Amino acid sequence: MDVLAAIEARRAIQHFDPDQEIGEAECEELLRLTRLSPTAFNIQHTRLVVVRDPDLRAELRRASYGQSQVTDASLLVVVCADVAAWDKQPERYWSHVPEAIRDRFVNVIRGVYEGDERLQRDEALRSCGLAAQTLMLAGQGMGYDSCALVGFDFDEVARLINLPDDHLLGMFVALGRPRQPAHPRGGRLPASELVFRDRFPG
Repeated sequence: MDVLAAIEARRAIQHFDPDQEIGEAECEELLRLTRLSPTAFNIQHTRLVVVRDPDLRAELRRASYGQSQVTDASLLVVVCADVAAWDKQPERYWSHVPEAIRDRFVNVIRGVYEGDERLQRDEALRSCGLAAQTLMLAGQGMGYDSCALVGFDFDEVARLINLPDDHLLGMFVALGRPRQPAHPRGGRLPASELVFRDRFPG
């Protein structure tokens, strides 16, 4: 499936077939593609927690107000981000360029993020969103449907997955084959409400 078709076809699936499996090789390919998602300054904030343990999946479902996708999907990925990634040996993010260019990028990274906790957090959340969308489109391209979920107790999920203190939770992405088709697509707002040229009116 090409990218344009994947964008058109992707829908949020509410009911997955619990007997369908995504094998380890396909899982690794999905994660590889997801890791290609763009991030500011190539900081690569995103951390992907692949939850295979059925007991943990059951606990996560309880923390997600009983949403069946958490246990029934073939694959559950908790998309997180390291908020402090900008300050953790940032030279690693530019290890394949000449030293002078690497040093310049490191200085820019420190100048942009140091002391600005709001920007650090916002950037990490943006990275989560980009990674989640890449994961869902990659899944669609490989023949799997998906659902992004944020309806859960964030503190409890953080405890269950042992989330480090300097990380944040973005969302769950569940992938698999649908047991039931998606609901009919909801109404889409007209472009006149969503798209503007140069600036907002008024």
